[in-house]
Amino acid sequence: MGGGGSTRRVTFEADENENITVVKGVRLSDSVIDRMKEPSSPGRQHRGAGAVNDEELKKRIAEELALERARRDSEAQKRRLFGKLLERERISSNEHLTRAILRERAATEEERQKAQRFARQLEEKERELKKHDAYYKEQLARLEERSAQFYKVTTEQYQKAADEVSARFK
Repeated sequence: MGGGGSTRRVTFEADENENITVVKGVRLSDSVIDRMKEPSSPGRQHRGAGAVNDEELKKRIAEELALERARRDSEAQKRRLFGKLLERERISSNEHLTRAILRERAATEEERQKAQRFARQLEEKERELKKHDAYYKEQLARLEERSAQFYKVTTEQYQKAADEVSARFK
């Protein structure tokens, strides 16, 4: 992260207006170039008209490159951390969703079993009601038969008694 020295060699030149030109394929931002143009101290040394102190420029460029690398590394680390955070959140959401689905499946299975149990109980009650219905129909038929016999016997006795009374008072 910028702690070690760079092995890349950068050569640069300053033109007559102190514009910095990078010779070997490294791009510098305008702010870096502006800072390199600024004098770092009031007693800045010039080698000639418009010449720039090479050592100071190299030092500034190295510092700016190190800062830029550190900024990029920091941004990359933030992206990685954010990616990890998003991945953890996704995993957590998936686990939560999976648990909810499993709970829902268990509840659905429990409801299905309850429905089956109630269906069996209902069928059993219907069989029981049919048995009772048949039993009471049989009892009703017996009572009707007894009632018919009782009516027949009573009618015969009445007729017999009526005939006797009629024969007696004739």
